[in-house]
Amino acid sequence: MSARDTKELVELAVKRFQAEVPALAQLKLVVGLELRGRGDIQPYRVEVPGPIVTKGPAADAKVRVSASRSHFNELASEGKLKHWHEAYVKGDVKATGPEQILTLVGNVIARQEGRERTSKTRR
Repeated sequence: MSARDTKELVELAVKRFQAEVPALAQLKLVVGLELRGRGDIQPYRVEVPGPIVTKGPAADAKVRVSASRSHFNELASEGKLKHWHEAYVKGDVKATGPEQILTLVGNVIARQEGRERTSKTRR
């Protein structure tokens, strides 16, 4: 997979995540994304809203997200919010950064999942 394809895949993942969690769509944040695979790490800088994705280290990132390349590819192309959450809980996707930001994002995601469960039971 070329760097251009990866950049497009990262953009797709961010847009799909923002579509599923609209409350986070306007959050202004720089994220450092590390994709691990076969002995090397590919760093990306992801700025949201946007997203603006560039290859290279993100020195100004507030949050760092790390995932294996194969797992990220699967989540980005087919994963829903619950799949991202499961991957985070299992440790397949790791996020580090200020506790306030991680807590905020976690709370927004939990509320969105609660709304999805409620809307399904009402149908």
